[in-house]
Amino acid sequence: MRATEPTGNRSSLLHQVRYAVRNPGRIPAHARRAARDALLRLRYRDHIAYYRAVMASDTARSARAAVGHNPSRESWTRIGRMQFDYLVGHGLRPHHRMLDIGCGNLRAGRLFIDHLDTGHYYGIDISPHILLAAQDTLVAEKLQAKLPHLTLADDLTFAFLPEAHFDVVHAHSVFSHSPLPVIEECFAHVGRILAPGGFFDFTFDRTEGEEHQVLHEDFYYRTRTLTELAARHGLHARFMDDWEELPHRQSKMRLTAAPDRARTVGS
Repeated sequence: MRATEPTGNRSSLLHQVRYAVRNPGRIPAHARRAARDALLRLRYRDHIAYYRAVMASDTARSARAAVGHNPSRESWTRIGRMQFDYLVGHGLRPHHRMLDIGCGNLRAGRLFIDHLDTGHYYGIDISPHILLAAQDTLVAEKLQAKLPHLTLADDLTFAFLPEAHFDVVHAHSVFSHSPLPVIEECFAHVGRILAPGGFFDFTFDRTEGEEHQVLHEDFYYRTRTLTELAARHGLHARFMDDWEELPHRQSKMRLTAAPDRARTVGS
């Protein structure tokens, strides 16, 4: 794990004051996010609808701004490559079928699509705006012949997907923006679509202190909370220690169907 455990509560007034003192130039942007949060919370009680509106707002400024809080092109490319290299190094093979939850504008998806056999990449997202940006990425990268599936989703029940179909399920920076009921919905249904020996990798914002959220957009969970939640749905969770060595602020876990642990893809 990282040398220091993340324990601070970013929603506390003390943290916000200290952050503002250290980063005065970021106060206007945070104020705009807070105002947007207040407005959208009045309009949308359901979190999926709320965050879809957040994505629409961010994508209107820039498709890249909606993925990774407005990174530079270099950062966008680097983080996508990091995801790809890690997953290939941990078992993703061209013949596998992959479901990419929260595929966004294909920051990593473009690399997965190129790596996988034709038609083996399935990307879902709650934002129609970001899926249009994903189509632009496909054209720019000349990946149309790989026939990826890009689908709008309204929940994480995966009801429209076939049973035992996916060798690899992947969710990068999805649960960092999800309240616990959304995560539990995913855990309750992802086992049905995992192929025998398949795995589900996801990142999350980790805290070993008090669990909290900031502006209903960023959620911080203890590792134990997610591990126990997975176990309640017949899934074995493993904390991916080597991900912690990479330059990324989120942590990563891998879920497998408990009886199939010994046959995990790429084990």
